[in-house]
Amino acid sequence: MISRFYYEGHNKEVAFRIQKHINALPNFLSPQTAGSPRAAGDALEHLVAQNFDSFLGGWCSEYSKDFARRAMEDLAFKDKDGIYSAVDVKTHREDTQFNMPNLISVRRLARFYESDRNVFALIMVRYSVEGTKVRVSEVLFSPIEFLDWDCLTVGALGWGQIQIANSKDVRVIDGFSRKRWMIQLCDAMTAFYPREIEKIEARIAHFDQIRSYWQSKDDIWEIGH
Repeated sequence: MISRFYYEGHNKEVAFRIQKHINALPNFLSPQTAGSPRAAGDALEHLVAQNFDSFLGGWCSEYSKDFARRAMEDLAFKDKDGIYSAVDVKTHREDTQFNMPNLISVRRLARFYESDRNVFALIMVRYSVEGTKVRVSEVLFSPIEFLDWDCLTVGALGWGQIQIANSKDVRVIDGFSRKRWMIQLCDAMTAFYPREIEKIEARIAHFDQIRSYWQSKDDIWEIGH
């Protein structure tokens, strides 16, 4: 069952409501939090989660925002068609340097997408700060399968972690096929794992050399030497 919410573009309407809501708020940062991208980002994530069910309007049948810190989602909702969306909220401060935020473990996503009624989605809030005033320039709200693989990469954590290669450059292909995207994920992992094997083999060889060095070294630290 295809998700009407995403494939008919209703996610974009929600993204616009988020942007409009935040930009209409009075200053909600202190001078201390305004100077910290992490604190400002946390405040923005809280604002999104606090009001997200109202942004969804009639599309929301169930909503939750209480998840453990290490959960894959910051918030989740079931829409009126019964599609469950796990949503990861990210922020990008426009005056910061290059960053590569993690999205989700490849293994966890593969398991989650065994059901066609599950969606893993990203909300990216782009913003700037002047004094204590936050100005949101864009809100991106997209299922992961709409993200172009040219702007994604895989990090060496566990089975592999899907990352945004550069938060300044996130490209969306609206309406892209989940099947095609998941096959591209498998192709990416088929290329990724052999490179990791080469790295591991090089590290093994490195410590073989270190072991040889220590085997040939006098044990001057031995008690009674």
